[in-house]
Amino acid sequence: MAKAPQSQEDRATSRKIGVLQALWPFIYPYRLLMTAALAALVLTAAVSLTLPLAVRRVVDNFRLSEAALLNQYFMAALAIAALLAIGTGLRYALVTRLGERVVSDIRKAVFDRTIAMSPAFFEQIMTGEVLSRITTDTTLIQSVLGSSASIALRNMLIFMGGLVLMLLTSAKLTVLVLLIVPAVVVPILFLGRKLRSISRENQDWIAASSGNAGEALSAVQTVQAFTHEKASRDQFADLTETAYMVSQRRIRTRAYLTVIVIFLVFSGVVGVLWIGANDVRAGRMSEGVLIQFVIYAILVAGSVAALSEIWSELQRAAGATERLIELLETEDSVKDPVAPQMLPNTVKGQIEFRDVTFSYPTRLNAKALDAVSLDIKPGETIAFVGPSGAGKTTIIQLLQRCYDPNAGQILLDGLPLDQLQRSAFRQHMALVPQNPVIFAASARENIRFGRPDATNDEIEAAARAAAAHDFVTALPDGYDSFLGERGVMLSGGQKQRIAIARAILRNAPVLLLDEATSALDAESERLVQAAVDELSQGRTTLVVAHRLATVKKADRIVVMEDGAIVATGTHDELVAQGGLYARLARLQFTDGSDVRQSLQELAQ
Repeated sequence: MAKAPQSQEDRATSRKIGVLQALWPFIYPYRLLMTAALAALVLTAAVSLTLPLAVRRVVDNFRLSEAALLNQYFMAALAIAALLAIGTGLRYALVTRLGERVVSDIRKAVFDRTIAMSPAFFEQIMTGEVLSRITTDTTLIQSVLGSSASIALRNMLIFMGGLVLMLLTSAKLTVLVLLIVPAVVVPILFLGRKLRSISRENQDWIAASSGNAGEALSAVQTVQAFTHEKASRDQFADLTETAYMVSQRRIRTRAYLTVIVIFLVFSGVVGVLWIGANDVRAGRMSEGVLIQFVIYAILVAGSVAALSEIWSELQRAAGATERLIELLETEDSVKDPVAPQMLPNTVKGQIEFRDVTFSYPTRLNAKALDAVSLDIKPGETIAFVGPSGAGKTTIIQLLQRCYDPNAGQILLDGLPLDQLQRSAFRQHMALVPQNPVIFAASARENIRFGRPDATNDEIEAAARAAAAHDFVTALPDGYDSFLGERGVMLSGGQKQRIAIARAILRNAPVLLLDEATSALDAESERLVQAAVDELSQGRTTLVVAHRLATVKKADRIVVMEDGAIVATGTHDELVAQGGLYARLARLQFTDGSDVRQSLQELAQ
């Protein structure tokens, strides 16, 4: 048996249908459409309640000698049926359109919210679960808004109207029918509460299954390389089977509810019909009145049975709504200021770290940066070197304000980042990440991602500068070649050159290179390094690198260890000082005996 998904433990289960009120802000803009749908719904309910009156007239006057009058009754009944058909079709069209429109808006709102969340948010929730909420949960809501809600309202109207007309038709028989109601309501309340809880659990397991599948498929090459297919299959099968088992509990509970309600309702109808038949034989009511009452009783009973089934759908939709609202109401740990300061029209690129201390949200006991202070002048090229986990990439992430420091300040052109709108200062930065992202689009569109308004000539110029033009033109359709999901058609080095071309095209005053040449061969690295050297002229450039050969020309090299700056200077100055940088330099630039000596020093 698989473990319960983490989200099941972190979130309270859905308990009230009232949570569906949270959908009102999405429905309100389409209130005219909703009003028209409600009008059609009321019309069909009213016509349905009128039909038994016509049937009574026909039955009671069936033996009339005047054929013309009898024909009028039949024509009236036919007209009512036609009006019912037109109203039902109109109701379906309007309600379905409303449901599709509202669900589309919900999906966009959830995506808009999550796409802007900081990385801390995604450290606590799997992307697959977010996708499950956008797809599976919104599908449940669509079912309710596009069908179940209108059917529920229609049946409520029929129930109330039918009950009143039953009372007017025969008070005696109506009282007998009402005696059945408590027997029907009790199982609805008891089993309905249980069904709501199971439905929420079922949705959580489905989300966990989707998240697991998304994670495995996104790393399918690694899974296959380590022959982990069977373990991945077993894990996914375990989660899926658990979701299935929970769904069976939901189905059984709903089936029990349906059986109990329908049996009780129709048993009562049969009993009332038996009493009414005796009244007809005794001459206390006409056949038409009895048939009219029976039809109303069937309509009321049918509406109760329909409501019992729809109730479970509303329970599931309530759980889905709660999950979606959780996403929409989640507070981001990184927020734009209410009244942001404005950057000057021309950004110089002066960067300052003032005593910055930071720990990642999921690793609060480990300091990624410890009281880091650094002043970077406009146009200066700064290289960050050091062992893995020293805090180099964290510098890049904090500069982009993916996270806020726990203490200290980061400034751009003298303005604190937390006083600026994120989109306002990020547009002045170009990033080449350690793991380049390639979208499922053409090579041209992947490079144009750096600047959407760029021309084709500018895209090709950026590709040439990044040493990407030759391999791109060699693709089947050149720049229009589809690169596949995550750039599956490209090698690691080619992906990195596409990412570098994207950064070159952005033409921003601050350039961030996080291991930008780590996946390049020697020739490509030489070409790209020359392009980066040219690009960095007049720009503030921050370079994170393990290969010291790529940072020897930097204006300053910042050596980091355990989240702190341990040395700064040029390559020659740092080598002369000895210490960590000198040992790293000997590892990369000297012969085997010196390497062994350096490794021994590093081990100590």
